[in-house]
Amino acid sequence: MSYPIQITYLAHSGFAVSIQDTLLVFDDAQGPAAAETAPEEGRVTRSLLDRYQRTLFFVSHAHADHFNPSIYRFADESMVHYVLGSDVPERYSGHHMKKGDTLSLGGADITAYGSTDEGVSFLVRLEGWTLFHAGDLNLWHWREISTLKEIEQAERDYEAEVSPLFGQEIDFAFFPLDPRMGAMYDAGALHFAMNVKPRVMIPMHFWGRADAALEFARRNRSRQVEIIALTRPGETLQAAKSEDGAISVEL
Repeated sequence: MSYPIQITYLAHSGFAVSIQDTLLVFDDAQGPAAAETAPEEGRVTRSLLDRYQRTLFFVSHAHADHFNPSIYRFADESMVHYVLGSDVPERYSGHHMKKGDTLSLGGADITAYGSTDEGVSFLVRLEGWTLFHAGDLNLWHWREISTLKEIEQAERDYEAEVSPLFGQEIDFAFFPLDPRMGAMYDAGALHFAMNVKPRVMIPMHFWGRADAALEFARRNRSRQVEIIALTRPGETLQAAKSEDGAISVEL
C-alpha cells in the first residue's frame, strides 16, 4: 500500500507534491518572470522544506514561465536536489537530463521523456505513486493562423513524443492547456487523456484562465480518467490509493 499524497498548485505549471518524507517541486517559476505570482500559501518556502527529509526541484526547461533561478536560494541545504531539463544552462548545478535519461534520486525513479518545445517531460515513481509532468509537451498549433502543413507537422511531432507513454500506468498527470492557441487549444490534453489514460489529470499552463481549466475538466472527465482543475495558487488535493489501485481524492 502506498502512502497518501498531497498536491498543491503553485502557479501556471508549478506544483508541490508531498509523499511521506519527500517533497517534489515541479516548474516553480515564482517571481516577475512567472506567468502568475502566487500568494504566500502558494509559495515554496524554507519552512515548507523543513517539514521533509528531502526536496527535489524539477525544471522541465529554461523558459521563464517554468524556471526561475530563485529556486537556488535553497541550494545550501544538503537534502535539496535539482533535476533539470537538458536545455537549462550548465551553470545551474544539478542533474541535467535529456530525453531517454533515467535517474534514481532520493528514493524516486525518474525518466525523462520528450517535449514538443524545449527541454523534457518527467515521469517520476515514488512510494507506489507514478507522476507525469509534461513541461511544454503539447500539440502546439494556432488553428486560425497555422498552415495545414504546419498543423500536420505539429500533430506528427506530438504523437511521436506521446506514443512512448502509451501503456504507462500513471496516477497523476500534469498537462498543459493554452487558450492563447485559440480554436482546439485543448486538443493535446484531450488526446493525452484518451490515449495515455492517467488515473487523474490536472490541467496547467492556462495563463490565468481558470475558466478554461474548469470547463476542460467538466467536459472531459470519464470513468477512466478523472480530471481535476486546481486553479487558485495554494489550492490542494489529497489522495490515497487502496490495495487494488483505486485512488480516492479529497479537495
